[in-house]
Parts: sequence; C-alpha cells; structure tokens
Amino acid sequence: MGTTRKWAAPVAAAAAAAVATMVINPTLGASASAPEAAAKAKAPTAKNVIFINGDGMGAAAREAARLNLAGPDGQLAMDKLDASGQLTTSPHDPKSIITDSAAAATAWATGERTYNGAVSVDVDGNPLATLGQQAKAAGKATGLVTTAQVTDASPAAFFANSAERTKQDDIARQYLEVSKPDVILGGGEDWWLPKGKPGAFPDQPAEDPSEGSVGTKGNLINKAKQAGYTYVSNAKQLDKAKDGKLLGLFANEEMFQQRGEGEGDIYDPVVDLATMTTKALSTLEQNKKGFFLMVEEEGVDEFAHANNGTRVLQSMQQLEKTVAVARAFVASHPDTLLVVTGDHETGGLAVEEEDATDESGDGVSAEDGPFTVRGSDKKFYIDWTTGGHTSVNVPVTASGPLAESFSGEHPNTYVHEVLKQVLAPRG
Repeated sequence: MGTTRKWAAPVAAAAAAAVATMVINPTLGASASAPEAAAKAKAPTAKNVIFINGDGMGAAAREAARLNLAGPDGQLAMDKLDASGQLTTSPHDPKSIITDSAAAATAWATGERTYNGAVSVDVDGNPLATLGQQAKAAGKATGLVTTAQVTDASPAAFFANSAERTKQDDIARQYLEVSKPDVILGGGEDWWLPKGKPGAFPDQPAEDPSEGSVGTKGNLINKAKQAGYTYVSNAKQLDKAKDGKLLGLFANEEMFQQRGEGEGDIYDPVVDLATMTTKALSTLEQNKKGFFLMVEEEGVDEFAHANNGTRVLQSMQQLEKTVAVARAFVASHPDTLLVVTGDHETGGLAVEEEDATDESGDGVSAEDGPFTVRGSDKKFYIDWTTGGHTSVNVPVTASGPLAESFSGEHPNTYVHEVLKQVLAPRG
C-alpha cells in the first residue's frame, strides 16, 4: 500500500460531503483592524498550486450541478472557495472568435493567446515557455491528472509545445524527454504504443472498435519505465504504487464512452478523478519546494457536445468530489493556491423550468430532464443551443494565497499572470 498522508484522512468524508446537502458558512462578524492586520501579516505565501479545469464548464453547468447536488439553498465545494470572478475565453485565431481547448489552455499556461489547435506555440508556431516547465525549472514537483487522454490539449499545454494538438504521441515523447512531469494519470494509452501493439487495453474493444494503438514514437511506456516511472493501469496498481515518478494510463482514449444519448454512452472510469487526484497529491507533496498539479474533468465538455444533460451532471458530480479532495488538502496545507475554472463553455447550456411550449430543439438537442433538485420536490430541465463551444465568460473561484487576485473579470491569460508568481523561477 502507498504511504498514508496526514491530510488524506478527511478526504473521503470531504468528497462524500461534496454530493450531500451543502451548508453555507456563516458570515464572520466584524473584527478590529489590528487583528485583521496581524492575520494578514501571518498569511502564508503560496508554495503549491492545484489548478482544476472543468473542461466545457460554464456558469450554467455549475448552477445545474448545484441544484442537483446541493439544492436551492446549498453550495458546491467549488463555489465555497474564498474568491470568485470571471474569465473571458477568446482566442487569437484568424478564423474564429470561439476558442477550443488547446488555445484556451495555452492562454493559461503561457500568458499568450493563440490559434485554435495550437498547444503552447504562438500564432507563428514558435514554442512558448509553459508553467509546467517553469515549475520544474524552479525545483517543484509537477503533475497532471485528467479523464481525457493525458496528452490531450488542456494538460498538454502546460507540459508540451505543438503546432497541432492532434500530435499526441509527440506530446507524450516531450513529457518523457523535455518537461518530465512527476505524475501523469489519465487515459490515452493508444498514443504511447506503436500501431498494432496493444497494451493493458486491447485494440478495437467492443465498446469502441475505432480505438487502438496509434503511436509513431516507439514504445513510450517502456521508455517511461526506463526513465524511472512506475507504470500502472488499474485502481489496485495505483493504490499500491510507491512514492516517486508515476505514469498511469487507464483507457485507450478518454476514460469514458461519449456517444449520443442512449447509444452506449458510458461514464464509468477505471479509476475516478478524485482517486487519481488524491494519489497525485500524496506523491507530489513530498517535494519540499512545492508542486504544481493540473487536474481536468473532460466529461463535462464531451457530453455537452452530445447535448447529454444526464452525463454532464454525472461528470460534474465527479468534478465536485475532486474539488472536495483539493479543499481538504488546502485546509491542512495553507501554502497551497487552489483554482477552479473552465476553459470555455460547451453546448450553450441553459437551466429551465418545464414548459412544453418553449422547446427549442429536437433529437439530441431536445431539452433533457427532468432533473431533481436536492432536498426539494422541484425539478429543472437542461436546454441546449449548440453542440459546440460558446464565447461566454466562465466562472473562476480560488482559495489560498493570491486567491483574491481572481476577483473581478479578467482575460484567460490572467491565470498565467497569477500562477507564474508561484511557479516561475525567481532571480
């Protein structure tokens, strides 16, 4: 078994509480200015960063999850953080004003807007310095956790450079040879193995015959082992893995099956996001200089593309459990900055009352529901305006040192401006 951390004891309870009725914390009464000043003087500086991306999560997705998981008077764990604001999401793309995940994550990771499909390169294709690489240069441990492929656009932007997000095997190569994250957990085994050479997950599985190994860079799993990574592919192996560099690939591609509603869509990861995050934190916290951990729930975006309200809420529930894990860590590690946001909104999701005269779509775009409101006999519906992304602002909430920086409205590049204060080398 892996070593148990002191902070980990409340994690299970915190994760369970994330999907139970939420209780709003009472507002603290006024206090004298001297104690306030003393408290601020003793406030810790940030050593660690946990950055959580609900891919495709806009304000309406958070509200739908709040109603369903916490009730009309409750709060999500992600909404209990100390500071809140909004981020714009526009790319710098000659063909579109709507961002994709690659351009959005590049803005976070590098502080520069770029074109859709670009992974931490500028509009001319030149590589940009990333927060993941800068954190490593500063002596910090680094890691990524996702229910997408570990080489997908959002995590890749923090640890690789590519003019085209689809070159995921080269992104995997860069992880091993260039940025060297200490922890890599998620899906996407297909990109780490040569075509025709399946690994823990068979090629052309019954649930999706289109999946299979497609790498062109050799057996990168073997190369990872040679570089000192422990490789795991299921929950039991992950639990037993000792401290040290860790590579876990738990699916051919994404850690779910995204199809049309009722057509075999499945959200049942081999290892859930909260469990992966708990393991990542227990591993990364061993570094005395601190760490940077990027966490992503991909299901919100993928199922919103399919206008599947049921699976979006299921993905939001898993994200909420993961935020509870992160909050439990921050509670015992006050030198940790926790940020929760989304790279863009997907689906034009709206939370609505039942109204047969106001149906705005049909087929897969028809309203989904009814969904229960926790602790109430009320119900709500989810309606959709698109199967793509939209340009609306996304919420951002934060706790820990520098959290107050996220109050107000900012461009998505502002994330980089805040996080580099903790992660970039000094001097």
